[in-house]
Amino acid sequence: MIKNNIKSKKGFTIIEVVLVLAIAGLIFLMVFIAFPALQRGQKDTQRRDDMARFASQLAQYQANNYGNVPIDKTNKTKTDKFNKFIDDYLRTNGDTFADPSGENYTVHTITVCSGSDDGCPQMSNAEEGDNDTANGYIRVYLNATCSGEDPEYKQGEKYIAFTYKLEGAGIYCGHN
Repeated sequence: MIKNNIKSKKGFTIIEVVLVLAIAGLIFLMVFIAFPALQRGQKDTQRRDDMARFASQLAQYQANNYGNVPIDKTNKTKTDKFNKFIDDYLRTNGDTFADPSGENYTVHTITVCSGSDDGCPQMSNAEEGDNDTANGYIRVYLNATCSGEDPEYKQGEKYIAFTYKLEGAGIYCGHN
């Protein structure tokens, strides 16, 4: 009787190891491609929530001030009253009102919409590098409501629309 002294080798071949590493690399790559998009989506969701809070507190301000809006009637381009509104209504009792990037929200531009051909200048038409598109800047439109991403003229100073550029894509438009 002949004994078979050949021991079978245990382990992985080089092809199996390379294949497992390639699959792990693909999974790793997919995660790192998807992760930034997921983070942008979460930040934009927070921004939308903040703008809804902005609209809610704007309605509260109007209820407390006989329907008036926080605009200086003598100089509608000044943003001081709106920034004071943010401090008085949105940053109370230790609350914060800041973009997820860490920048405080501020009203950057107040545009008065008209019933003429000008209508309401669209935020999407802002020039590249314009501060209106930077994090933390809310653009306010008087005499306006929202139509999708863009404000449109509506007669009456008590109507306010506001826009905020989202990081992922698009512009958030809200109104009172």
